[in-house]
Amino acid sequence: MVSEDDPAGTNGDEANVRPEQVGWFRFFFDDERWEWSAEVQAMHGYEPGTVSPTTELVLSHKHPDDYQQVATTLDDVRGHHQAFSTRHRIIDTAGRIHHVIVVADKLQDESGAVIGTHGFYVDVSPTEHNQQRQLQAAIAEIAENRATIEQAKGMLMVVYGIDSQAAFDLLRWRSQEGNIKLRLLADQVVADFIGLSQSETSPARAAYDNLLLTAHQRIVSPHETDAS
Repeated sequence: MVSEDDPAGTNGDEANVRPEQVGWFRFFFDDERWEWSAEVQAMHGYEPGTVSPTTELVLSHKHPDDYQQVATTLDDVRGHHQAFSTRHRIIDTAGRIHHVIVVADKLQDESGAVIGTHGFYVDVSPTEHNQQRQLQAAIAEIAENRATIEQAKGMLMVVYGIDSQAAFDLLRWRSQEGNIKLRLLADQVVADFIGLSQSETSPARAAYDNLLLTAHQRIVSPHETDAS
């Protein structure tokens, strides 16, 4: 179901989050209509409320070397109504280059029909060149020393190079979108991320993207557990 509320649970007024660091978007297939949160507008260099994004505008901000990759991904999403994850560069209105991760899921109407895609942007520019080699060790340390929600937040901070509040925003958004209690979702994210880090020497970022977007599908409800 399409929510009229902020689907990512982000808040540009929160003091600990850079406005452009994380934000949400929606894209509707039928009329090629885009919606950007204030954070995503700022990431592209616009004052909140001053731009109505179109597909042409979205693509115009892509780095020339990444333009074709993103355009092809967008064509696939429109043609097959699928979820997607991409890592690429955008150029804001001041000419600054941002390295971003975009992770999106299917957007459905009340009947369950797929009408678009929605998800989040994470600006990872400050940490683009670090953390991969230390990922497994960091996840293991977090798992040993923190409660479940803090573990999940810490893992997202390591994987995406974001701060604590932004990590909580992502967890809350996935909890709302999947209609799953936050603690149950955190439990699943922790289990999934630990499993991946132990099963692969150097897991691709896309593997973590997929686990985050699908975590709610692997949660067994208490009713199912009682019945088994």
